[in-house]
Amino acid sequence: MSTFHDPATAHQPYKDPTPLPAHVPKVQELGTTSAPLKSAAFFIGAYCKEYNEDFMLCKGENRDPAHCLKEGRRVTRCAQDLIAKMRENCLQEFDKHWNCLELNNQGLVKTIPGTPEGKTPIHEVENPIIRGVQK
Repeated sequence: MSTFHDPATAHQPYKDPTPLPAHVPKVQELGTTSAPLKSAAFFIGAYCKEYNEDFMLCKGENRDPAHCLKEGRRVTRCAQDLIAKMRENCLQEFDKHWNCLELNNQGLVKTIPGTPEGKTPIHEVENPIIRGVQK
């Protein structure tokens, strides 16, 4: 069932007016935008691997969103913990990286170290000639 969303308030984030049931424990949101999440994604994947795997296995068992709320809260708490540790230990580097992503439209550019200057990198060659391997 969909709810009416007034176009006059389109600039504000949508908040579902339906509250969660009382038996579902509350968990705080991460409190970050997409750039810090993308910056920390590699570390979140490694640090929260067990929780992510449990969540994905749960989602594979049952597609009902309510079925995996407990596992989802664990993933969220783990990500909160990691982001707090990153801010505590390497705030300058973390801020520098996600601000760079934010200012460059979150684009990542592939570069291969050691590519001779003036030559086109192999991943950008339009029609590379691929020869069979001789035995």
